[in-house]
Amino acid sequence: MTEFADSSGWLFQFLAGAAILFIFAIGTVFLLLVLVFVSDVTQRKDAVRRNFPVIGRLRHFFTELGKFFRQYFFAMDREEMPFNREQRNWVYRAAAGTDNTVPFGSTRSLQPEGTILFANAAYPDSDFYGADAAPLVIGAGCRRPYAALSFFNISGMSYGAVSRPAVRALSKGAELAGCWLNTGEGGLSPWHLDGDCDIVFQIGTARYGCRTEDGALSPERLKELAAHDRVRMFEIKLAQGAKPGKGGILPGAKVTAEIAEIRGIPVGEDSISPNRHPDIANDNQLIDAINRIRDLTGKPVGFKTVIGEPRWLDGLFEAIARRGQGCAPDFITVDSADGGTGAAPLPLIDYLGLPIQESLPRLVDKLNEYGLRQRIRVIASGKLITPGPVAWALAAGADFVANARGFMFALGCIQALQCNRNTCPTGITTHQRRLQKGLDPADKAERVWRYHRGIEAEVGIIAHSCGVHDPRMLRRRHCRIVTDNGATVPFEKLYPDVTPPAHHDL
Repeated sequence: MTEFADSSGWLFQFLAGAAILFIFAIGTVFLLLVLVFVSDVTQRKDAVRRNFPVIGRLRHFFTELGKFFRQYFFAMDREEMPFNREQRNWVYRAAAGTDNTVPFGSTRSLQPEGTILFANAAYPDSDFYGADAAPLVIGAGCRRPYAALSFFNISGMSYGAVSRPAVRALSKGAELAGCWLNTGEGGLSPWHLDGDCDIVFQIGTARYGCRTEDGALSPERLKELAAHDRVRMFEIKLAQGAKPGKGGILPGAKVTAEIAEIRGIPVGEDSISPNRHPDIANDNQLIDAINRIRDLTGKPVGFKTVIGEPRWLDGLFEAIARRGQGCAPDFITVDSADGGTGAAPLPLIDYLGLPIQESLPRLVDKLNEYGLRQRIRVIASGKLITPGPVAWALAAGADFVANARGFMFALGCIQALQCNRNTCPTGITTHQRRLQKGLDPADKAERVWRYHRGIEAEVGIIAHSCGVHDPRMLRRRHCRIVTDNGATVPFEKLYPDVTPPAHHDL
């Protein structure tokens, strides 16, 4: 009886203590709610919170949760933006090396106006399954031209915009795949060189990694960069698809001590590049800059831009024709209006520039019109992450396709839309070590390689089905475009091929 009384007394004490803690917790919660209530009814910035104190705060909470619920539960496979579930899943399967066939039939609607279809050959070659692309030389007239092995490459992602393990994985993956890796405008870090892959050094408007103390282009630094065997080309960034007319933006939360040292900027402060290169204000100055960098480095030099008014190309190509083809850029990277970014103002993302579906054929046609097509290589960029759009770009006239977000999905990106907040849950666009630890560079490099392999293989399948032996042999006649009445027309009818003249009269 004594033992029972002792145990009962202990139980009653425990229950009494728990009750006190419960009452204290309820009281604390009630007090917090009172404080939130008072705060909401006295503040003047948010009408919903003022009229509906406490519960009005749930609006922001559910609005934030909405994009995640739509991604996983409510949106159809081909509804989401910027990339739908079907596009992401194709990349995930390719990167994992799993079966990328699908059953029953396509979920892609073939009726909307502008839909791209390929015209299959009646009698494709029976001796092989896919088509391979041969290497292509860029800058044949340079002291050190570049023979690019792959038509599909990794577009610019700065170290800073993406994390150290992400850059290492991309570098090692590019080495395995035999493609190039563009540094983005943040400069060349040791991690870009980690995989011994081919590097395209991008020169942004702030000249990070190749600038003097006052922000001018440094000839000495350019020569040092060119001395790296792996740095194959230099790309002058005029504009980016997601923010034409606006310089790059790296939020201060992502400017670590290492990144600040590489870029030559203060730690923890927003890194905002100028809206344009201070010494490039017209066509002739652009040509001068291209030739100055090419003379210093001996390597191919081109530029990246977003086409707004296509007639701008006439002025540029006329200037090149007057000065001679030797002064022309070795390549032009044309970015799409729906290109990607880590951070950009919404109006620029939504309203500025031409999409690649129009800008790419217009650029190729202008090059042909001025007799420059064989002199200048064309690189297409912007939302080309699956085989169909990549094959279309080659058919439209591109020599190469460069992509960033597809490779981010290969790294494990889940489209959480946290790139500008330094809170990326997959460790790709954050510098928080606890989040980066989930990204193993060795494993993700394999995924990068397998995704690249999947693109090349399935673009080759499309080319083979169209009756050609090299994806670069795809032409506009191999594509058809759905019109407003549901019928298709040849792509070459919308953008007829322009025959290069024997001599262009200015």
